[in-house]
Amino acid sequence: MQLKWIEDLLAIEQTHSFSRASELRFVTQSALSRRVKSLEDWVGVELVDRGTYPVELTPAGRRFCEQSKESVGAITELRSELRQEAKMPGRSIQIAAGHTLSLTFLPRWLKQFHQQTGDFNARVVAANVHDAVVALAEGSCDLMIGYHHPLVPILLDRDKFAGITLGHEDFIPVSAPDDRGKPIFSLPGTTDAPLPYLAYTATTFMGRVVDMILNSADAPYHLRSCYEADMAMLLMKMVVERYGVAWLPVSAVAEEIAAGRLVQAGHDTWTAQLEIRCYRAIANANPTLQDLWQSLDNTSSCEHVEDDAPV
Repeated sequence: MQLKWIEDLLAIEQTHSFSRASELRFVTQSALSRRVKSLEDWVGVELVDRGTYPVELTPAGRRFCEQSKESVGAITELRSELRQEAKMPGRSIQIAAGHTLSLTFLPRWLKQFHQQTGDFNARVVAANVHDAVVALAEGSCDLMIGYHHPLVPILLDRDKFAGITLGHEDFIPVSAPDDRGKPIFSLPGTTDAPLPYLAYTATTFMGRVVDMILNSADAPYHLRSCYEADMAMLLMKMVVERYGVAWLPVSAVAEEIAAGRLVQAGHDTWTAQLEIRCYRAIANANPTLQDLWQSLDNTSSCEHVEDDAPV
């Protein structure tokens, strides 16, 4: 039995909806359903009445939730205390950042705020979007930094979390160049010669952004998927080795483009602009985080997130 299964059931009790509960738990509805079924198998009785709308718990489910809340609360509080003890000494902050941003944006950004707010210690964990959101929601980090696109939103409760836009960057298709400096693989490709396509795995944020670009394309495109990975930097290495075309954030390929090892593989209609955002829990009282956030508030280039799905 896993603690997250109980937290899933408590979310259903709160929302009376599998779909809304899955948003609160940052998982797909099908994954939430499987986990609730696993909990029911462990308990040995049905906990959710799936024949009602809105969804209601069975009497056994209500009793289970009533008895579980105190236990979950105690374990969560203990976890918070232990994590607090394990934090870096002195002025410190824990950051969960997307893999690419942890290598490109974050070092320069941290240096800037060291200069503005004084020295502080930072522990950075590189993670995919899902794991970073879960880390923020569960209190495993003080700050989450990741990409955002309005058609691929991150859903967080605005009453509990605040977000700020730190900047923007382009997301472009790239290829290795030929001897004349032209892309070996250039969009949109042809029916007779579809481009070898280096793709993100389907569940990744960047994979969904590429799908959005392709689905909104004005012209037909011809791609032949030949490789998948969940990390932009790995796809970038494959592009340099002339395996095909891939979409990458400009910051990840800037040095390669400047050195002539990569070139843009299509005109601007094949690109998208990504926001770089940071998020925090409003209730987080870490004084280092408070200083950093206040500095962000005072930075004119930063904008508070208020424009789309609840954060």
